[in-house]
Amino acid sequence: MSGRIDHLRLVSADASSATTWLFVELSFDDAIVGWGEATLIGQEAAAISVARRVFPELTAVMTSREDLFDRLPFGLLPEAAVSSAVMQAFRDAEARRAGVPLADCLGGRGRDRIGLYANINRRTRNRTPAGMAQSALDARAAGFEAVKIAPFDEVRPDLDRAGMRAAMVPGLDRVAAVRDALGPTARLMVDCHWRFDADGAAEMIRATASLAPYWVECPVPEAQDQIDSICRLRKTANAAGIRLAGLETQIRTESFRPYLTAGAYDVMMPDVKYAGGPDEVMRISALLDRHGVSASLHNPTGPVCHIHSLHICAALRDCDLLEHQFDETPVFDALIEDGLPTSSGGAATPDWERAGLGVVLSHDPKLVKEIDLGIGGTDG
Repeated sequence: MSGRIDHLRLVSADASSATTWLFVELSFDDAIVGWGEATLIGQEAAAISVARRVFPELTAVMTSREDLFDRLPFGLLPEAAVSSAVMQAFRDAEARRAGVPLADCLGGRGRDRIGLYANINRRTRNRTPAGMAQSALDARAAGFEAVKIAPFDEVRPDLDRAGMRAAMVPGLDRVAAVRDALGPTARLMVDCHWRFDADGAAEMIRATASLAPYWVECPVPEAQDQIDSICRLRKTANAAGIRLAGLETQIRTESFRPYLTAGAYDVMMPDVKYAGGPDEVMRISALLDRHGVSASLHNPTGPVCHIHSLHICAALRDCDLLEHQFDETPVFDALIEDGLPTSSGGAATPDWERAGLGVVLSHDPKLVKEIDLGIGGTDG
């Protein structure tokens, strides 16, 4: 299906003092509108610069989804964030025009209810073991049976061996406190945010084995020269009954292939904000399935990414629990004017009677600000 793009807008919302979300609105000349999310925390200026360069090239262009994908830049992560958001918005608008939910355009629903796990990292301001444990209990009280934490605040990959070992201890105390609070059977994921070197990560995995994490995520920086080290870490983790997860910032299908070929991870985590949009995530997930690797979508940011991810998960042949940024900010709910899917019992169900994403982003200037791209936009 082709259409002429009438205009593109980039808008921001301050989720908290530490978090800004970015969204793309794409309008066609038939007044159909779609939404995407381009959040890239800490790199907002770079993403805005990409939008300034790319959006004028797309305005008034008659294009198909395939042609648009080929036109867009995906070289660096800010480019991938903006381009993926444009692809999200284009797909949302297509589904709205067709009068069907986005999931139905992605191959049809395999499930109506999507299981979630709670990422409690940003809502946990009290970073003591007790504070993190209480945050996990809050998620449990809200119905989540699976929780992800990012406990290793003090660790940096440039520390020497003794320094890394010492810096690891507070994080291990946080993991132990959360495990004790949740009990022995709850699914507990441990996100390391690439803070370890390979030797330190191996020590950490062995140290957490008695606490039975479901997976350890992103223990070391991800680059092709690290693949052999990541493969060794997977063996260490698997020997302890732990999965290894990663690749949340990879761009397009081809970037996953070297890790798949090497057998680097048990779980790979494409993000619709960076991987190339909904259709590319579907292609990546199909590739992972053929290699026997689990797909678990990365989804720790704003409500537009969340709803896109719900629709993708509904359409996947096989889908692990979807990440959900639990209770970081009331802005998450306030940004959606119409029909944000509510979660209960650790799952969410979109309104399948609505077309596209089935939601509308707020235009309240107290919540969202249009970013002046110098191409006819305003500053809100």
